[in-house]
Amino acid sequence: MFVLDITYTAPVEQVDAVLADHVGWLDLQYAAGAFLASGRKEPREGGVILAVARDRAAIEEIVSGDPFVTAGVCAYRITEFLATKTVPAMAEYRQEPPV
Repeated sequence: MFVLDITYTAPVEQVDAVLADHVGWLDLQYAAGAFLASGRKEPREGGVILAVARDRAAIEEIVSGDPFVTAGVCAYRITEFLATKTVPAMAEYRQEPPV
Protein backbone atom coordinates (compact mmCIF):
# COMPACT_ATOMS: atom_id res chain seq x y z
CA MET A 1 0.00 0.00 0.00
CA PHE A 2 1.16 3.53 -0.70
CA VAL A 3 0.48 7.02 0.57
CA LEU A 4 0.89 9.54 -2.23
CA ASP A 5 1.52 12.99 -0.75
CA ILE A 6 1.01 15.72 -3.34
CA THR A 7 2.42 19.22 -2.87
CA TYR A 8 1.54 22.01 -5.29
CA THR A 9 4.62 23.64 -6.83
CA ALA A 10 2.71 26.27 -8.79
CA PRO A 11 0.05 28.86 -7.93
CA VAL A 12 -3.44 27.44 -7.35
CA GLU A 13 -4.64 29.17 -10.55
CA GLN A 14 -2.27 26.97 -12.56
CA VAL A 15 -3.37 23.89 -10.61
CA ASP A 16 -7.01 24.72 -11.29
CA ALA A 17 -6.28 24.98 -15.03
CA VAL A 18 -5.59 21.23 -15.13
CA LEU A 19 -7.91 20.15 -12.30
CA ALA A 20 -10.58 18.64 -14.58
CA ASP A 21 -7.95 16.51 -16.32
CA HIS A 22 -6.54 15.44 -12.94
CA VAL A 23 -10.02 14.41 -11.74
CA GLY A 24 -10.52 12.37 -14.92
CA TRP A 25 -7.19 10.66 -14.30
CA LEU A 26 -8.25 9.93 -10.70
CA ASP A 27 -11.46 8.35 -12.00
CA LEU A 28 -9.43 6.05 -14.26
CA GLN A 29 -7.23 4.96 -11.34
CA TYR A 30 -10.27 4.23 -9.16
CA ALA A 31 -11.80 2.17 -11.98
CA ALA A 32 -8.53 0.24 -12.33
CA GLY A 33 -8.52 -0.54 -8.59
CA ALA A 34 -5.31 1.38 -7.87
CA PHE A 35 -6.78 4.15 -5.70
CA LEU A 36 -8.76 3.65 -2.48
CA ALA A 37 -9.19 7.22 -1.23
CA SER A 38 -8.10 10.71 -2.20
CA GLY A 39 -8.68 14.34 -1.36
CA ARG A 40 -7.33 17.85 -0.94
CA LYS A 41 -5.17 18.90 1.97
CA GLU A 42 -6.47 21.67 4.20
CA PRO A 43 -5.19 24.29 3.77
CA ARG A 44 -5.23 23.76 0.02
CA GLU A 45 -1.57 23.14 -0.69
CA GLY A 46 -1.85 19.72 -2.31
CA GLY A 47 -3.57 16.40 -1.74
CA VAL A 48 -3.26 12.84 -0.49
CA ILE A 49 -4.04 9.54 -2.23
CA LEU A 50 -4.18 6.08 -0.66
CA ALA A 51 -3.17 3.59 -3.35
CA VAL A 52 -2.39 -0.08 -3.94
CA ALA A 53 -0.11 -1.64 -6.54
CA ARG A 54 2.15 -4.64 -7.01
CA ASP A 55 5.28 -2.55 -6.33
CA ARG A 56 6.76 0.94 -6.19
CA ALA A 57 7.64 0.94 -9.90
CA ALA A 58 3.96 0.45 -10.76
CA ILE A 59 2.97 3.38 -8.54
CA GLU A 60 5.69 5.56 -10.05
CA GLU A 61 4.35 4.74 -13.52
CA ILE A 62 0.80 5.64 -12.47
CA VAL A 63 1.93 8.91 -10.88
CA SER A 64 3.89 9.89 -14.00
CA GLY A 65 0.61 10.01 -15.92
CA ASP A 66 -1.07 12.50 -13.57
CA PRO A 67 -1.92 15.68 -15.50
CA PHE A 68 -0.66 17.64 -12.47
CA VAL A 69 2.75 16.02 -13.05
CA THR A 70 2.80 16.48 -16.81
CA ALA A 71 1.77 20.14 -16.35
CA GLY A 72 4.52 20.61 -13.77
CA VAL A 73 2.24 21.93 -11.01
CA CYS A 74 2.98 19.41 -8.26
CA ALA A 75 5.52 17.11 -6.67
CA TYR A 76 4.76 13.65 -5.27
CA ARG A 77 6.20 12.03 -2.17
CA ILE A 78 5.56 8.28 -2.29
CA THR A 79 5.56 6.32 0.97
CA GLU A 80 5.15 2.55 0.92
CA PHE A 81 3.80 0.81 4.01
CA LEU A 82 2.46 -2.57 5.10
CA ALA A 83 -1.24 -2.33 5.99
CA THR A 84 -1.15 -4.91 8.77
CA LYS A 85 -4.40 -3.61 10.33
CA THR A 86 -7.44 -2.31 8.49
CA VAL A 87 -11.13 -1.71 9.00
CA PRO A 88 -13.17 -4.76 7.96
CA ALA A 89 -14.14 -3.13 4.66
CA MET A 90 -10.46 -3.05 3.68
CA ALA A 91 -9.58 -6.58 4.80
CA GLU A 92 -8.51 -7.59 1.28
CA TYR A 93 -5.65 -5.06 1.49
CA ARG A 94 -4.16 -6.36 4.75
CA GLN A 95 -0.55 -7.48 4.48
CA GLU A 96 1.62 -9.72 6.57
CA PRO A 97 5.05 -8.37 7.48
CA PRO A 98 7.97 -10.33 6.08
CA VAL A 99 9.43 -12.91 8.43
